[in-house]
This record gives sequence, C-alpha cells and structure tokens, in this order.
Amino acid sequence: MKKLIIAEKPSVATDLAKVLGKIPKKEDHYENDEYVISSAVGHLVELFMPEDIDKSLKRWTLTNLPIIPDKFKLKPIEKTKKKFTELKKLIARKDIDVIINACDAGREGELIFTYITELAKNKKPIKRLWMTSMTADAIRSAFSNLRDESEMSHLRDAARSRSEADWLIGINGTRGATIQFGRRGGTAATVGRVQTPTLSLVYVREQEIAQFKPRDFWRISSEFAVSEGSYFGTYQKPEFKKGDDEHDRIDRIWDKAAAEQILAEIQNASSAVVTEEKKRSKQSAPRLFDLTTLQREANSRFGFPAGMTLSIAQALYEKHKMLTYPRTDSKALPEDYGPTVQQTLQQLGGDYTEHARKIIDNSWINTANKRVFNNQQISDHFAIIPTDAKPKKLQEKEAKIYDMVVRRFMAIFYPPAEFDVTTRKTTIAEHTFKTEGKVLVVPGWLSVHGKATLQEDTLPALTAADGDPAQAKMVETELLEEVTKPPPRYTEATLLAAMEGAGKLINDEELAEAMKEKGLGTPATRAQTIDHLIYERYMERQGRELMPTAKAEGLMQFLKAFQIEALTSPKMTGEWEHKLHQIEDGHLSREAFMNGIKEVTTSIINHLNDPPPAQKTHIISPFDNKPLWEDHRGYTSKETIEVRGRIIPFVAVNKVIGNRKIEPEEVQELLKKKTIGPLDGFKSRNGKLFSANLKLVEKDNKSWRVELDFGNGAEVGENGEEIDIKQFPLIAKWPADDANIHETPNAYITDNYSREKGKEAGFRMSRNLLGKTIVREQFLKLINDKKTDLIQGFRSNKTGRLFDAFLVLKDDKAFGFQFEFPPRPPKKKSAKKRSAKKKAVATSKK
Repeated sequence: MKKLIIAEKPSVATDLAKVLGKIPKKEDHYENDEYVISSAVGHLVELFMPEDIDKSLKRWTLTNLPIIPDKFKLKPIEKTKKKFTELKKLIARKDIDVIINACDAGREGELIFTYITELAKNKKPIKRLWMTSMTADAIRSAFSNLRDESEMSHLRDAARSRSEADWLIGINGTRGATIQFGRRGGTAATVGRVQTPTLSLVYVREQEIAQFKPRDFWRISSEFAVSEGSYFGTYQKPEFKKGDDEHDRIDRIWDKAAAEQILAEIQNASSAVVTEEKKRSKQSAPRLFDLTTLQREANSRFGFPAGMTLSIAQALYEKHKMLTYPRTDSKALPEDYGPTVQQTLQQLGGDYTEHARKIIDNSWINTANKRVFNNQQISDHFAIIPTDAKPKKLQEKEAKIYDMVVRRFMAIFYPPAEFDVTTRKTTIAEHTFKTEGKVLVVPGWLSVHGKATLQEDTLPALTAADGDPAQAKMVETELLEEVTKPPPRYTEATLLAAMEGAGKLINDEELAEAMKEKGLGTPATRAQTIDHLIYERYMERQGRELMPTAKAEGLMQFLKAFQIEALTSPKMTGEWEHKLHQIEDGHLSREAFMNGIKEVTTSIINHLNDPPPAQKTHIISPFDNKPLWEDHRGYTSKETIEVRGRIIPFVAVNKVIGNRKIEPEEVQELLKKKTIGPLDGFKSRNGKLFSANLKLVEKDNKSWRVELDFGNGAEVGENGEEIDIKQFPLIAKWPADDANIHETPNAYITDNYSREKGKEAGFRMSRNLLGKTIVREQFLKLINDKKTDLIQGFRSNKTGRLFDAFLVLKDDKAFGFQFEFPPRPPKKKSAKKRSAKKKAVATSKK
C-alpha cells in the first residue's frame, strides 16, 4: 500500500519528491512503491454561493436576506476543477491507505486540505506533515514527526470558522449594501469582516486631516559659546505638563507676545550658567522578523508594497530554500533551536562571514534569552530567519529582503549598542535651554548594519573652576515661527502596524506582542486586504501614502447612516480575530463563535431594512421648483414615476460619479443648466485620471438622470476626420497665429487643429498629464506667462514616483512645453555642524 501526499502548490510537491528519493514523475504526480505525491494549486474548493443553495437567491433583494445556511456545502472552483478531479481520483485509489496533508503549516493550509478531502468524501486515515522550512533536513525531520489528524482539530475548526464568518458577513453585507447604496451607481458595494474596518482606519485618518486646524507656535533657539566651541539650545517651558492638546510640547510657546518677551529678556542678558548630566545608555537589537514587521520595514526602506514583500519572502522560502516559513506572526525561535542557529551561522558567507563568525567565537547564542528563544511566543510557526542552505544568486529585490532578514538574525545575538548621552541645561535670565548630545561608544549590534563608527551630536566640553558652575556666553538667539501639522496619512507600513494592533499604532514590542492576536486579519492576509481595497477603488496609492477615494467616503457615510458599527469597528473585528485564535488554542468552541457571527449578520440586515429618512436640501429642482432630498446615495426629487412596476424618483443625481464626489453646488448648477463642465478629478477603473462634462438627460421613461459627456468622445473622429471644436468654450487666443483655443472635456485645443498621417497642425494639450489635471488657470499662465505655477503631484510613468514641477512653454510658434524642476532647498546644517564651522572660523582667525 502507498501513502498519498497532497501539497499546497506544485513546487512543494516537486521538492518533496526530490527529498524522498528522487521519486519519478508519472503524468501529473510523482509516484514510487511507497509514495504518491500530488498538489493543489492553492484553493480548489469553495463554499456554495447563494444561488447554489437556492436558485431564487440569485436575485439580490433585501427580502432574501440574511442568508444563513443550515450547513455550508462545498463545490469545486470552476477554473481549477480539473485539478480537484485528479486529486479525487488519487484519494479514491485502492492502493492508497493513508493521506498525508503537506499543505502550508497554518490555518489556510489546513482549510485547503480539509475542503479537498471532505468534498472528495475521503474515509482514509490522515496524517499531518508540519514543515516550517523547505530545506532537505527540515523536510526529512517533518516526515519523522508526522502529526495525527486529531491534533489538528482545533486549527481545523478555526479555519472553517474563518471561512464561514467571511462568507456570512461578506455575502450578506455586500448584497445588502449594494441594494441600499451601490446599485444606483451600477457597482457592487463590497464589504467584509476585515476589509471594511481596515478601510475605516484610512477614512477616519483622512477625516482627521481634513478637519485639522493648524495652530501657530513659536520656539526659541539660541547659540552659546564656551571655550571649546559653541552649541545650540532650545528654550524649555518651566513646570511643563502636557495638556489635552496632543501637539503641546515643552519647547512650544503658543503666545507670540510671551515668546517675544522671553526673547527680549534673553537678548539683554550677558552670560549663562551651564550644568550637564551624562549617562550611559544601552540599546538592544530589534527582535526577529515576523511577516508584518518584515513588510513594514521593506515598505519604509524600499517602498515595497506589502503583497510584493510577501511574494518575495515566499519565493525565498519555496524556490530558493533560503528563508524559513514567512507567513508567521511570531518573533521568537523554539527553545531547542540553538544548534540550528549555530549551523545556519556557519553557512553564511560573503559579507556576513565576519559577523557570523564573531557570534560563534564569542558564544553569544544564549538559549536562555527569552527575547529570542521562547516557546510561549510561538503558535504555528517561529520567526523568519535564514536557513542553512548555501546562499544563491538572487534578483535585486530578493537580495534586499534576504539581506534584511540575515542582518536582523545576526544582530539579535550581538551585545547591545552603548551610547554616552549628555543632557546639558543652559540657564540665562532665569530661562532654561536644553541641549542633548549622543555619542556611540560601543557599536554592539549596530556593527552588523554597518554603523560601527556612528557619531551623533557631540558637544564641546565645559570648563569651570573647582566648585564653580560652567559659564557660557550667548552668541545669538532666534525666534522661530512654526505651525502644527495634521496627522500623517497611512503608508502601507503604518497601516500594517495599525491592523496588527486593531487600530492602534503600537511600537512597543511587549505591548505589540500582547495585542497581536486581536489584530485585523492575519499576517498572511493583511497584504491581500490592502491590495483588494485598492483594486476595488476604495483606496489609492499616492507615492507611499494611502488615500481613501470618493467611493470609500460614500460607503463609510452609508454604513454610519445605517448604524452598522460592526462593519466599521477595528476593535470589534480585532476581537473576532482574537476569538479565532482562542478556537485554535482550544479555549473557545466553534459553535459559540459562529453563533456570534450569525447574530451580527442578522443585526446588519435589520439595520439595512430600516433606512434613515432623507433630509431636505436647499437645492431646487427647476422642474417643479421644489427642493431635492438628500439620502445616503444622492439627491432625489420627492416626485416619483412608475417604471415597469417600480417607483423611482423623477430626478436623481448620485453623490459619487466616475469615482468623483459631486458637490451640492455642482448639483444645483447641473439642474439649472442641464450640463456643467469640464469637471476634473474623475478616475477610471484602472486609476487613470480623466475630465468630463456632466449632462442631465431625459430618459424614455420621462425621468432625468446624469451621464458623463465627453463631447462626442474626442476632438478628432474615429476615422481621423476633424469635428467641430467650436462647440466647446473659447478660453484664449494662440499668440503665434491668433487661433482660437477651446477647452474640451479632454484637452485644450485650437480650432485649426488637425492630424493627418502622423503630422499635426495647430496644437492640442491634454487636460490630464502624468496623473495630474492641468486646470484652466494654469494653462492660461502657460500661454500668457510662458510658465505655470509650481504644480504638485505629477507621477512618473517610469518609476511611479510623485514629483513637483513647473510647465514651461518652449516655443511660441510650434507649441511645446517642458518640465522645469524647482531648486532643491539647501540642507539644514545640524547644530553640531554649525558649531564646528564657527569654531573652525575662529581658529583660522587666530
């Protein structure tokens, strides 16, 4: 009899066949006298969709909701049905007596295998192959320690619960939200147990930025001279206690008159008294990487999206065998892993040899160190570390991720870095200034990162007679006017951190460890959640920043109006994730968790069946001189008509059209003029910016609806023939030949423009250039002044990076323009460098 091994991906099946004795390939699987090895291609089986349960559920209506199946049934995924059929036949073979689950060691791997064997109606015994590394030794070790199926019951329950919970919230929430919010716009309003609270984080941050009111404050900076040189200090408020204002700082003066009074008192003083305190400070290396911290650091250092980092780490694990399993939430290693660490260090070569050898020679591997070796902080997998596989030639991005992991791995075994920290207080006219100096004296783990000679903010030494305080002279003082800044937008790095902390940005390692089980999603799914929100046009990347779209704003306002707090609360959803971890640990029953999810699902539908009343607006309809009413979707008339048995409003204008928010004043103008524009800021499905007119159109059923109008679609016909440009607004004259310049929804164009056989006459300039709309005001500056103002936010087609530039006219006769980049601001010299320069000048004068 033979054992059937089912891996999650074909590449893993190939590796297992090699390690188990170069098992030959037979058709689409590997087979010898002992083993048959095959694989899935990720998920092959899915839950029944509503229409599979009952054909009547194919129609999206609130009366069909909530859909809560008595039993969740399974079906093959259509595009991979052939692969499932192959596995089903292998499972049913009479010469197979044991099935070995070799899918990824985690919740999703367990789900993939469970669904396959359940749908295939397997009755044979099951063993679990639990691999955390893809090296040959690790695979052989895993086969020597196969787990019984019963040991996986809690993980399997958690996997099923996650899948079914996402189905209940996703199917019912998306259908209900689409019926009440999205259908008028013709798109589905997708919601989910994890994605919606994640979007809420980004949306709420954008609201905080929009509502932020900047506040002026003043700081006083003074330069003081001592015999050995000069240094700078910053004024400190006496008896400072941080208030309710999160922007309050000990060095910020909120009243200008008070700041000027302090400045005058300082300027009238002749000398200052100086005291200082020195302390030795130790800094330990950061802990080993889990997936989320790896993604955060790769995003901060290299701008890698979270999904890209996961793909690279997965390739380093599966293809190159150079990293351990990456989909982990642990930053610790098993307590018996000391010999493996030693073996791994011995295999590291190249730039790593010196550091690895130093760890071994000094016996720095301490298995009693609970920051590194801690069984209590390991769930399914341990931290991401290099394997003992010999390094191979990698692609640039792979090499960057590998280097990050290796250096973090070596650094954790090094001694702490040590700094001498000096805190100097300078008192003049009873006002205190603070200066801090920091010098690296023992590099410790920083040497692994090439920072062995780091120097920071050295201060000139003080001299004083015995028993007397040191004296300094004030060289100059300056009153600096500044303004508070709004909170920063999320980057993928900071959003991952907020997801991990269920909405809280947690930098403290110990607190983060305690909160990780209450995070939004899992390390393996967070990147997918972010990518999905971007794909669905709820978020977009602007450089490294993440911004919510108008579609996101509409959805969030809709959910708030319907009081569906369960879908927007990161804290609540984090609690659900915590309960899934409790199921894995055997501390919570699957039944109890699913009952809670069913209650939330029912509550969501109950709220969706009770829409909030529409509010009367000041927007007057010209058709009946009555005000329109505003609801969560848009602006509608009270007057209605019947169309094919449905009652619809006589006039309806959506709040979001073409991924652009329509402002109330634009709605009023549209109703009055029947058309407005060109309007900028529309975005296509793929994120491309475009401009268009809005046109109020009377439909066959005598109702009025809004359409995007591109002015016959173009300024040149499909066959290259010229069309009447004069239908568009005339905005300027072209100086060279006095041709009229018209503004169309897509471009600025002369009425003598033509294009034949690749040759152009006249000129045409797109309104949207490298992801930035060129508004009429700036185009007129380009024509009349030969140069625009500085335009911010162009996006490079080559690199995707944002940049700011002026547009400059190249030639009056043959229209053309070029970018002119603003001069880079001079780098601000640090207090240390300014003091050093002044000291050097003083020395040269001697």
